[in-house]
Amino acid sequence: MDPGAYLSKEEKKIHVDDPTGKWSDLTLLPEWGEEYYDVYTARKHGKWVMLKALKKEYADNPEHRAMLEKEFDTRYNLAHPNIVMVNDLEIVPGAGLAIITDDVYGYSLRRLIDEKRLTPKIIHRLQTQLLDAMAYIQENHVVHHPITPDTIIFTEYNENLKLINVGYDQTKSLSEQDTADDIASYGRVLNEVLDRLPTSLPRLRRVARKCEDPSHPYRSIPDVQLAVEKRSANQIYIFLCVFIAFMVMLLLWLVFGK
Repeated sequence: MDPGAYLSKEEKKIHVDDPTGKWSDLTLLPEWGEEYYDVYTARKHGKWVMLKALKKEYADNPEHRAMLEKEFDTRYNLAHPNIVMVNDLEIVPGAGLAIITDDVYGYSLRRLIDEKRLTPKIIHRLQTQLLDAMAYIQENHVVHHPITPDTIIFTEYNENLKLINVGYDQTKSLSEQDTADDIASYGRVLNEVLDRLPTSLPRLRRVARKCEDPSHPYRSIPDVQLAVEKRSANQIYIFLCVFIAFMVMLLLWLVFGK
């Protein structure tokens, strides 16, 4: 399917001068751009892909090119169903040096919020798929820019969540501040979505507000997952203790009760 069906009014076609015919249909996507980068869709050998390239004013700066290459190295090693896969790094006519990723047919969360097109499935995906992706990022010690509605895409047919921009740098370990920033960004995304819903979801609102509170009790994304699932680590611990005690009593009864 032609992703042109998903383009907003601000998106525009870019002329591609490629005599090899490898690249065509280059289109700028301003809503997914960043301070230093532009995001595009394009055809590579007839297949739709997405590109992340330096803005023209930074394209010849060695420091910014090194940033792009470092991000590619980080993102290339990530593999998660809710993170857009990175395939290559190459020079693309009309865009310059670019990270090549799988294309995603769908809409950004920002656009869905603005157009009042939020659905129950999207809310559920934010509670499950987004947290799963963020937990994976933290497990791999990836430091990145804050996750926002602009960097979250929902696919057209099944509304699966995809993060289009997560990798910035990989470290030996994340600091407490890195983890806290991730939790706060999740709270901001969730609060903005809840503000636009026609109904109240008090349990989710409590979780979102705690995430944005600097004194929140969450130490990691898994802690947030437990809170969203209406459980706590203490409850799970108690359940395991009770279960183990029951199994021990059952074993003793089987051995000595006859």
